[in-house]
Amino acid sequence: MLVGGAVAAVVDPAGPRFTVDYLAADGAVRREPLDACAAVAFEEAPAVRSFRFAKGMTSFAGWWWFAASGEHVGYESWLERDHVMLMDFDPAVVAVASQPFWLSWHDGRRRRRHAPDFFARRADGTGVVVDVRPDDRIPAQDAEVFAVTAQACARVGWEFRRVGVPAAVLAANTRWLSRYRHPRCAGRPESGLDEALMATFEVATPLLAGAETTGDRLRVLPVLFHLMWTGRLTAAGFASTPLSASTLIRTVQR
Repeated sequence: MLVGGAVAAVVDPAGPRFTVDYLAADGAVRREPLDACAAVAFEEAPAVRSFRFAKGMTSFAGWWWFAASGEHVGYESWLERDHVMLMDFDPAVVAVASQPFWLSWHDGRRRRRHAPDFFARRADGTGVVVDVRPDDRIPAQDAEVFAVTAQACARVGWEFRRVGVPAAVLAANTRWLSRYRHPRCAGRPESGLDEALMATFEVATPLLAGAETTGDRLRVLPVLFHLMWTGRLTAAGFASTPLSASTLIRTVQR
């Protein structure tokens, strides 16, 4: 779920000339003009700089197992982790890579470069470049970098988003469901639990009551939460109301 606003960009044909440095699948460093990179699968690219894991750091780096692609995606803070999680929950996003390239340009005084936090690929083939930064932590120099990055992305048909702190309830609810994102939480075909839950919730029904109607809650709840993660079941007020036993759940009409 790409939470945040797209950064408007006015493409100036006489603006900066951009180059992109990235790691190819064979590990070789590539440098290409930006215009030649529109079709590169950056959602599969290795990170161009390493993640720091050190005692005493105030940020928390780690890896997120991205259910949509089955790959691990690196993050450098819990805020970045939350945005990777939200993208994993977004059915429109099929793959994400962290720090996939260096974007370089000359600002008229000196060479500049920037490694965006993430590159996301949507199911329709479009690309989204994502930078994560809280609204209150954007000094003028960084705001300029984000604006130039938006301009570069517009030239090759990518969307650019600078995202901040997501809504607390949305993040908390998604974090709970993410515990059940792995396919092992899906109901076994022979158990019939998937179909039974879909039938139970054809009409909006409180979460726990519906689970207990379907079977033993210890067996049913992981499958129910997995169906919610995969978008087959949905919760009323998911983005604004914490999940609870009384949350109304219903099948998603396709």
